[in-house]
Amino acid sequence: MRNVNRRHFLITGLAAGAAAGLPASPATADTRSRDLATTPFTLGVASGDPDHAGFVIWTRLATHPMAEDGLGGMPSRPFTVQWQVYADEHARHVVRTGVARARPEWGHSVHVEVEGLAPDREYWYRFKTGRHLSPLGRTRTTPHPLAYGGALTMAFVSCAQYEHGYFTSYRRMAEDHPDVVLHLGDYQYEYTRDTYVIPGGNVRHHEGPETETLAGYRQRHAQYKSDPDLQAAHAAAPWLVVWDDHELDNNWADDVPEKPEIPQPGFLGRREAAFRAYYENMPLRRTSIPRGIDLQLYRRVRWGRLATFHMLDTRQYRDDQGCGDGYRDCPAASDPARSITGAAQEAWLLDGFRRSSAQWDILGQQVFFAQRDNNAGPVKVTSQDAWDGYAASRSRITQGWIDAGVRNPVVLTGDVHAHWAADLKLDYDDPTGPSVGAELVTSSVSTGGDGRDSDPATHPFLRINPHLRFYNNQRGYVLTKIERDLMTADFRVVPQVQVPGAGVHTRARFVVEDRVPGVKQTYLRPLDPSVHARDEITVEETVRLETDRP
Repeated sequence: MRNVNRRHFLITGLAAGAAAGLPASPATADTRSRDLATTPFTLGVASGDPDHAGFVIWTRLATHPMAEDGLGGMPSRPFTVQWQVYADEHARHVVRTGVARARPEWGHSVHVEVEGLAPDREYWYRFKTGRHLSPLGRTRTTPHPLAYGGALTMAFVSCAQYEHGYFTSYRRMAEDHPDVVLHLGDYQYEYTRDTYVIPGGNVRHHEGPETETLAGYRQRHAQYKSDPDLQAAHAAAPWLVVWDDHELDNNWADDVPEKPEIPQPGFLGRREAAFRAYYENMPLRRTSIPRGIDLQLYRRVRWGRLATFHMLDTRQYRDDQGCGDGYRDCPAASDPARSITGAAQEAWLLDGFRRSSAQWDILGQQVFFAQRDNNAGPVKVTSQDAWDGYAASRSRITQGWIDAGVRNPVVLTGDVHAHWAADLKLDYDDPTGPSVGAELVTSSVSTGGDGRDSDPATHPFLRINPHLRFYNNQRGYVLTKIERDLMTADFRVVPQVQVPGAGVHTRARFVVEDRVPGVKQTYLRPLDPSVHARDEITVEETVRLETDRP
């Protein structure tokens, strides 16, 4: 168990007095770095995509993060940035060191792929340019490919609308000390101020216009990255990131914008700008450097023999939504020619299932996987933006893990601004059929404002869809513990985000047992006594709450 001082140290960052840990700039360094009058490390540090020998460490230089030109107040020239990796939290034992260049054409971002480290170890890292020192970050390597390692603490989050609330969930997640964090999309939102407004009004505001240019996306990422709670979460553990829609445009699909009926000849240029800014601001490997309008984001990260994370991209290659992106009775949803992943990613995923020897195969992805019919009658009405709108694609993926004999398939999901848990089926029209997997869905970090407690037993979606096992409409994240014989999922809840500093509690706990597909509830916190029967949520309210369209 980590001691309290260390916890405080990791979350608050390194005091400036520790700058002696990094040597003075070498003679070959760009001495103009010393011209910066204020620290350029205003956006914090991050790490990501670990393997058994290393990880990516990231920072981006910005003396004035909210500069309208998106350049963060930096002079238009490269800067030399030193980096060091340490074996101890006090930054005394240096194990790797080097020099990188922060270039203006990449927003003065730095991506260092550190190699040659020991497997299954914690490490710490930081950066220096001129006389300025970054905060200290904690990261780690994965177990050796042939080893299981110990229990893995993994957290996953989604949907952080800056205007709707404070990022308290990020802070509380950092305090839970995960080994790895999965961010499943909607890391930032594209809307300009007073466009996407919650009842009672937004509690803070976006700067700048709707993000459509590289400068705009860079500025918006900088605004989010300036948040101290988000910085704490990035500094606490390595992240595996994938996008959803708001990193570009609400409910986009491949080269189709949200509103294709409105001519948008600049949409592909907007996509290229969004992808470039996303790479610049995330701890991604060089395999994800964007090439024009394309960015390779789907990938696999192996946690020894214990788990394999298949990180998916359900936006860049999908067919356009068949009948619009809302809840519809849509014949196109069952068209076998339509795909949410694209053919190449589907083949990659199915091949990964066949090759896997992991105890747990975990799909980190964006939109609801299980069927959610919102009509109690014979007509099926489902969300066309989720896997329900691509039912044949879902069936092929599900059949793929069955045919491959995947030991424990678990799907992780964001997008819908509420906690859910579900049993996965091959045939959702046969409620008596066997479960073939589990889905865990995280609520939003802040999107939708505070939310409210709700009784899952009374939710109409759960009555219509018996494979849906849990619902809660409060903000938060999911914290999991993955062991060889059990995955435990705590649905963590922050009661308030419209004021800062709220505490966190576990609203419910579900487990997935080894070789027992589906979820099993083991704990349910009593309903908030302020919630009464008259507050039961309706189908219409559920649909409204998860809709990101202003």
